[in-house]
Amino acid sequence: MQRPVLTKWFAIACVVLALPTFGCSDAQELSAPPAAPTVDRDFDQGSRIDDAALSRTQVENLALLGKVWGFAKYHHPAVVTGARNWDYELFRVAPLVLSAPDRARATAAMVTWLDALGAIPACRVCITHPTGVPLPADNAWIEDAITLGPALSDRLKSMHRNRPASQRFVSFVPGVGNPEFFVEDRYAKFTAPDAGYRLLALFRFWNIITYWFPYRDVMNEDWNAVLAEYIPVMMRPLNGDAYRLALIRLIGRIHDTHANIWSDLRVQPPTGTAQAPLNLRFVENRLVVTGYSHATLGPATGLKIGDEIQSIGGVSVAVLVDSLRPYFPASNEPARLRDMANSLTRGTGPVTLAGVGASGAFSFSVDRQPIGTLDRSRAFVNDLPGPTFRMLTDSVAYLKLSSVVATSAATYIEQAQRARVLVIDIRNYPSQFVVFALGGHLVGSPAPFARFTVGDGSNPGAFLFTAPVSQTPRAPRFTGTVVILVDETSQSQAEYTAMAFRVAPGAIVVGSTTAGADGNVSRIPLPGNVEGMISGIGVFYPDGRPTQRIGIVPDLVVQPTVAGIRAGRDEVLEAGVSRALGRAFRVP
Repeated sequence: MQRPVLTKWFAIACVVLALPTFGCSDAQELSAPPAAPTVDRDFDQGSRIDDAALSRTQVENLALLGKVWGFAKYHHPAVVTGARNWDYELFRVAPLVLSAPDRARATAAMVTWLDALGAIPACRVCITHPTGVPLPADNAWIEDAITLGPALSDRLKSMHRNRPASQRFVSFVPGVGNPEFFVEDRYAKFTAPDAGYRLLALFRFWNIITYWFPYRDVMNEDWNAVLAEYIPVMMRPLNGDAYRLALIRLIGRIHDTHANIWSDLRVQPPTGTAQAPLNLRFVENRLVVTGYSHATLGPATGLKIGDEIQSIGGVSVAVLVDSLRPYFPASNEPARLRDMANSLTRGTGPVTLAGVGASGAFSFSVDRQPIGTLDRSRAFVNDLPGPTFRMLTDSVAYLKLSSVVATSAATYIEQAQRARVLVIDIRNYPSQFVVFALGGHLVGSPAPFARFTVGDGSNPGAFLFTAPVSQTPRAPRFTGTVVILVDETSQSQAEYTAMAFRVAPGAIVVGSTTAGADGNVSRIPLPGNVEGMISGIGVFYPDGRPTQRIGIVPDLVVQPTVAGIRAGRDEVLEAGVSRALGRAFRVP
């Protein structure tokens, strides 16, 4: 799927932090950088694991193997230093686990496999757990000798107690802290990975979420159950596209708008290279035309601004949304519907769009146009068309961030000096990073606005808080009321920017639920030359209040209406300015 506007959201939130080096804490000193894995060619041509319908015992045993394999990946010194090709080791042990008739023989196979890695050296200065951790590692399961058996539990506890402080399979972006997984192999030649490589993709992603996803505590999923659920999915026959669709559904279970397989969105349904030349948006839970993506072909469809589309190709919009929901990963429903709205008409050839408008019911056969010929610049933007900065009235200045220029920040403020209200419209994705360049002009004293959690390489699965990040005053200063506009198009950097500007004295955030995916992103290579992505650092207010899934909660909740769209009004902007002025305001 081609979504050029959305690609901007994949950029990091541009948070540059003065962070300590995580990964050492009170541990023994870091070793030299891990060596490259020992040359191992045994599975270059395939995993030699075949598609299979699995019994309940096989699924349960493979689920345990996935957890043990991932735990060793980030804790065993022979693995984190690159002494073994850990992907290929999975292919060696998985057949033994698959053939085990019960749990006892499966765990015995895992113990033998782990023992073959060699004895674990006792730590000289053992790693300790930091105190006051907002999200600690969840390693209680390795203590469960009843489920694991005493031998396997003992191996895992020893591994944890004597873990090294460095990591081979994950590194951290300097000054930011989000994890990178660049050493992971994509196995690009396998366009349709076999069952073993599909299982590897599941285990790799599942363990990255377990140990390196800062928001795993707000997924509202039983992550162990998800692992067991997807094992039989990955082990049944799947062609390349079906495999990618399974990955999209899996990734959707972490409920993160940043997360998807952005390298392969062409498989995301509804598929096709063309769509109706319309900009669509869910307004009052109705799919509404908000504009045209082609100046002549859009109006030629017969649909008008404010028309509600109720069915596409004879299928109701409600049914389409329900059927497609698993294929649109998102932190919350407004973000999911945002993405769906501009994908629902995709396909090939003409399509019938039926619904109701101001003049009654309609049904039009619409020619879908090649996506590359359409102007998608307004598809995911709800700010005012026109210049970046303008004076709406003598009392009201307006600045939209979709085309903001950081070096002009002081000029915008100078131009707004005589206004009582400065509207900063972030119903978009900022064209440039202006958190500090512009935000400093809104405060008279240092003002903390955010803090972060980052992964601890010495304690996989644990996340530590950073010190708060603050605005520093800049001249000239705007001393009027700042009105910040947000909605479902406000994502990542846009949400972070809203947090940064909210500390202006008397600022008002106006609008509706944002995308709930704040923070810098991390890319995840997966077999089949697939690239996934997740939010890589946790973003919180200074007092620890979260933003993930919740988004930026407005001070004044205002949502557009179908009637307002038909009338050409910007109800969100008008309500925000009316609140600031203490009287009714209409956009001229």
